[in-house]
Amino acid sequence: MKNIFKISFVVLSILALSSCSRTTSGKSKLTGLDFNNPKSGGYTRGNATAGQEIPLGMVAIEGGSFTMGQVQDDVMFDWNTTPKKMHIRSFFMDETEVTNSEYFLYVQYIKDVFPPSEEKYKHIYNSVLPDTLVWRKSLGNTDILSENYLRHPAYGDYPVVGVSWLQASQYCKWRTDAVNLKKLIDKGYIKNIFENDSIRNFFDTEVFLADSDKLFDNDTTVYQRGIRTRGSVRGDKGRNITRADGILSQRFRLPTEAEWEFAAKANIENREFNNVRGRKKYAWNGKYSRETEKRFRGDQLANFKQGKGEYSGLSGWSSDGSDIPIRVKSYPPNGFGLYDMSGNVAEWVADVYRPIIDNEANDFNYYRGNIFTRKMIGKDGKVVIAGVTEGANVEYDTLPNGKIVPKQLPGSIKYIPITKDDVTLRRNFTVSDNTNIGDGDLNSSRFYEDDEDQFNSRPSMYNSPRRPTRVTDPVTGKEVLVNDAKKRTTLISNNTRVYKGGAWSDREYWLDPAQRRYLPEYMATNYIGFRCVTDKLGPMTYKKRKVRNPSR
Repeated sequence: MKNIFKISFVVLSILALSSCSRTTSGKSKLTGLDFNNPKSGGYTRGNATAGQEIPLGMVAIEGGSFTMGQVQDDVMFDWNTTPKKMHIRSFFMDETEVTNSEYFLYVQYIKDVFPPSEEKYKHIYNSVLPDTLVWRKSLGNTDILSENYLRHPAYGDYPVVGVSWLQASQYCKWRTDAVNLKKLIDKGYIKNIFENDSIRNFFDTEVFLADSDKLFDNDTTVYQRGIRTRGSVRGDKGRNITRADGILSQRFRLPTEAEWEFAAKANIENREFNNVRGRKKYAWNGKYSRETEKRFRGDQLANFKQGKGEYSGLSGWSSDGSDIPIRVKSYPPNGFGLYDMSGNVAEWVADVYRPIIDNEANDFNYYRGNIFTRKMIGKDGKVVIAGVTEGANVEYDTLPNGKIVPKQLPGSIKYIPITKDDVTLRRNFTVSDNTNIGDGDLNSSRFYEDDEDQFNSRPSMYNSPRRPTRVTDPVTGKEVLVNDAKKRTTLISNNTRVYKGGAWSDREYWLDPAQRRYLPEYMATNYIGFRCVTDKLGPMTYKKRKVRNPSR
């Protein structure tokens, strides 16, 4: 009886405390006004932990300080990865690279929403298709991979390749919208549009927040309900969902180079108190590429090329079990629970490439490639929607390799660069395009005394091939693409992106997470894939602090 009394007392105390907590959280502590109450103005305050569950397929990466760059011998002597101390914020990261089956879902979705049979959409589907011809070799029998690697179910769990940086970035944008659409359907805010063939199932998160009536071909019957507040009457659909409600997921994106390297090194498993014990050469702990544990001794810890003609080892005694990319999760994860951060395929990261990372300018969440924009507002005071408020035509762009891509998907919000008026008296940024800030712009060049027009007329410091122009062939009368005939000695430009990590076709040297290479953002290979990240909001971690000395 005494135990029952104690238990009842504890339960009642918990209920009382939780009730008090709910009451205080629903009222302004400084004014006394109620939140989410129409009788007090209906001012919004969402749950602090809303929308902060770990996204599907991702793991939590707790941020911190680390040494970015080469911490082993620099055998190439290129000074491309000199060590720099950086701090990284917490974020969520895919535990594996995006696989063929996941990317093929995206391809099918785009074909469904923007059918290539319609003239205005004819180039959109082709723009998202991976380049399967990356498997071809002039002196190799590899056509079987060109025909099957992307679509055949035998390769469904293999990392997707043949995807350019531009395509990977577009996938991240689509994933944001697909995840949020599924959330809204599951929570009953909108109908399951996949069950209705008459509704075009295009969804854009930013359009939903800014002007949801523009979605689903202006069919507002799709919306079942919004946010109901205290005092709502029967039949009231509630107000529109806003970002302040915390219901929608944060955007998915490519990791920055600093984030990727921090996650790959996983120094948490190599820590003692507040120090890092020694140097980490790979994504795993230790200085060897083979397993040292007795049970698995000798097994390879990553998929990479071990020597000339050595992609998988001897028949019957394979060294790493694969001669091309292999199924994800085939090798052990690193300390954060991430797979294949060294080996299998290299991965695109968000940054524009420069030989030197300027941590003197910024040592907090470093990233080169910011282009600051704002929503375009029409004469009616509403955001401009591409292909909706501007007519049905889709604007296309031609890449230097001749591929035709949409400038943006019809139905999405148009953005324009910020202007000088937007940065008046600002100290943290002064221009829209920051890709070459401090390295190639006017202030960082020897022509710093030029005016802007003079400087723009000079040869570019980084001059990779320009986009081709379309001209009419005088003989055939057809439009052809023409590149300028200028000789160049570099591929570096403001459109050249970094990729990290070793691949199945790389030697062991490139498995070091600090190593960095680059390629134009419109090119694709058979050894570069990608994975997504999304930001963690609020505190760095919701967990209790871990033991400061893991060795005891």
